[in-house]
Formats: sequence, structure tokens, C-alpha cells
Amino acid sequence: MSDSWPRRRLLAILRGASEPLDAQELARITGQHVTTVRFHLDVLTKESLVRQFQQPPRGRGRPRIGYSAVQRSVGYQELALVLADQLGPDPRRRQEAAVAAGRTWGARLDAVDKPVEGLDAAKEVVVTLASELGFAPERDPSGDTEAQALIRLTACPLRELARTHSEVVCGVHLGQIREVLERNGAREELNVRLHPFVEPELCVVRLEMQARRDPTPVVAEANSERIVAPSGGRVPPQLRNGEANVAKQTSQQW
Repeated sequence: MSDSWPRRRLLAILRGASEPLDAQELARITGQHVTTVRFHLDVLTKESLVRQFQQPPRGRGRPRIGYSAVQRSVGYQELALVLADQLGPDPRRRQEAAVAAGRTWGARLDAVDKPVEGLDAAKEVVVTLASELGFAPERDPSGDTEAQALIRLTACPLRELARTHSEVVCGVHLGQIREVLERNGAREELNVRLHPFVEPELCVVRLEMQARRDPTPVVAEANSERIVAPSGGRVPPQLRNGEANVAKQTSQQW
């Protein structure tokens, strides 16, 4: 099974589903022909990686066959929920703790070893890592530019927990990605963001190349007053442009 990308993706989707899915639903999600999906499901069933369930028919006809992933780690979802609840009530602190935990986890992963010397190499590393972790990643060339790359995560082993604890689950995943990228040589100019649930079953990783920071503090003028930038050397855009308001971001990002 490990050498079959379609079967790995089907298994990842079933692991993230809250209820059994039939072949037609899986064909709709993956874009594969339903006959091809049934073939892969038969293989996964024979390998005891998925289990079949009889489901009521839609209207008239024979009962449908639903498929659910066999859970190898008993109580893993419940354990993850308990651990998430132990991080305290403050969402920002929970997120920071989760990212730190993800970095620790990422440092222990026997993950891809490929020098990150540019945006394309970084994208390949993230796609490979996400595939190994069960996220069924897809490249999104339509959103790529010279300074940005997008990776679509179409599955998640902890999707249901992420719906209620996204700052924890997605924070851990973000920490893993950042740690593996840095371990492969990514520099600080590479910014990594994770946008959870841009669609009900889709998350997006955004890789951005940023200009090098000037270590010399920048002095700017706004509203006839001299403003000295913080130690990072950047003047906020709203001050450079003399604007008082900044457009609110429409999606959550870390």
C-alpha cells in the first residue's frame, strides 16, 4: 500500500472522517472514477486498513457499503483532546505551546532530507512531509508566484479535533513544518503560514519569501512626526502611508 499514492490519500481521508464514507463520496472528494476508488478500497480492506459497513440506501436501491479506517492507536483522538485541554484557556498561549511542541516533534521525525535553497525546494519538502504525516497534500500552481507557494491539505488525521481546537492541532502541524524546513537549511526570509479550514475539508499551507530585514533602524515620517521603527527595522505600512486603519485579515493564519 505504501507505494500507492491514491490509496494513501483514501486512507488519510477516511482517518479524518467522522463517519463511514462510501465509494461515490470518496470519488467526489478525490476526483477519481468510482470504479478506481472501489478497486483501491478493496485492496485496503484486504490489508485490514479499512473496514466495511452497510449503510442505508439513498432512495430506492440496495444498501450502500461505507468504509472507515481501522484505528491503530486506540483512544488517540481522546488522548489528543485531553492534552489539548491541558494547555490552558488562553488561545494565544495554547497556540504558542502547540507550535513549540510541534517543533520538538519535528526535530525527532525521520523526515525528508533535502537542502532548502529556494521556494521550490521548500515546497517539495513540505509536500513530502505532509504526505508522510497523512495530510494528502496537493500542489496549487494557480496560487504560486515568484514569492509565494501554496499547498492544499486535503486530509487530516485529527480533523474533528482541529475543528474545535484548531489553535492546538494546527499549531503542532505548523511547528513540525517550520522545524523540518529549518533543519534542511531554510532561512528566516522564508515565512510559513497555515490557514485552517479555508473550505470545510481543506487547509492551506502558504510559503512566502520575504525581503531581508535591514538591521539599521528605519526613520520615517507620518503626520509630521518622526517615527523610529522597532529593532526589527520595519516601519508598519499604515505608518509609512500615513493611514490610520489596516484592513482586517479574512482568514485565520499563524
